[in-house]
Amino acid sequence: MLNNKSILITGGTGSFGKAFLDHCLNKYKKIKKIIVFSRDELKQFELREKYKNKLNKIRFFLGDIRDLHRLRIAFEDVDYVVHAAALKQVESSEYNPLEVVKTNIIGSQNVIDAAVYNNVKKVIALSTDKASSPINLYGASKLCSDKLFITSNNTKGKKNISFSIVRYGNVLGSRGSVIHEFIKQNKRKE
Repeated sequence: MLNNKSILITGGTGSFGKAFLDHCLNKYKKIKKIIVFSRDELKQFELREKYKNKLNKIRFFLGDIRDLHRLRIAFEDVDYVVHAAALKQVESSEYNPLEVVKTNIIGSQNVIDAAVYNNVKKVIALSTDKASSPINLYGASKLCSDKLFITSNNTKGKKNISFSIVRYGNVLGSRGSVIHEFIKQNKRKE
C-alpha cells in the first residue's frame, strides 16, 4: 500500500512518529519518501543520525502545524498524511489552554486545509481515548479535532481525498503511558 508513495508524519519525532517511521522503513522497501514534520530540531537531528544509511528515503522538515503556509509547502507531492502532532499533557493543557486550542484545534484545521490545497489522497489523524466524553481540555480539544477531520469528508467538495480518525490511547510504553509511573512506584516500593 505504501510502496511508491510519499508519506508525511506531523509530530514525526514523537513516540508514535518514530515508531511509524521505523515500521514504514522496515516493511515498505519501495517507499518513495517519508517526511518527518516537527518543530523539534534536536529530535530530527537524532533521527537523522539513527537513519543515516536510509536518508535517501527520509526528509526532515522543521515546522509547526500552527503555520498553514509551512504546511502547504511541506504537503506538496505527498500522497498520505499521518497527523500525530498535538499537545498531549493533561496538566500542561489545563495551565495553557489557549496553546492547546491553537495546536490541537487550529493546527488540525491547518492540516486539513493544507491537505485539501495539495490534493493529498488520505489523511489519518491520531485521536485519543480521552476524546470520548472528555473531562479535561486535552480531551475536549481532541474531540474538536476529530469532528473537524470527520466533517471534512463532507466539505472537501469534489477533491479526491479522505479523512479518517484512529484512536491511539493507553499505548504501552508511549510517552505519558501509565507504565512509566508504575515503574517509578515499583522502584520506590510504593
